[in-house]
Amino acid sequence: MVYAGIGSRNTPYEIIMHMESVAMKLADVGYTLRSGGANGADEAFERGCRKANGKKEIFLPIRNYNGNPSDLYQPTDKAMEIAERFHPAWHKCTKIARIFLARNSHIVLGENLDQPVDFIVCWTEETGGTYQSLRIAKNYDIVVYNLRYDFDDFSKFLSDIRKGQ
Repeated sequence: MVYAGIGSRNTPYEIIMHMESVAMKLADVGYTLRSGGANGADEAFERGCRKANGKKEIFLPIRNYNGNPSDLYQPTDKAMEIAERFHPAWHKCTKIARIFLARNSHIVLGENLDQPVDFIVCWTEETGGTYQSLRIAKNYDIVVYNLRYDFDDFSKFLSDIRKGQ
């Protein structure tokens, strides 16, 4: 049971607080968090997971990104190929942007790119790295709860999980 908790660095404060709570609840029922160590949403999910002593896999674009000590950094060549496949303007991306986008391949598909998450919880304006994750997720038929639009649906889903349904 693995989910991706990701989102915009500009996620509204009230959603950030909700994300932290969601991460705690999901950790309590045994879900492993995958995220990317970015400020904002990623930070909130990781903080909630840590408070609940949950399991997490934090994929960083570079070692020590944002001071995060995760050993999962430096996307693989295969992750770069996947990122290129799903990004509509790869040829316009800088080298560092490509590394950040490739990290999203690992967040969605796992360290060896063969274990997709069960679902994604995010808040996004449909741009940047989070949107890259959503493009990958669509190809793998992964359910996405974008709290910007799907807040009520996700709240029901979370309630059902906690009830054991």
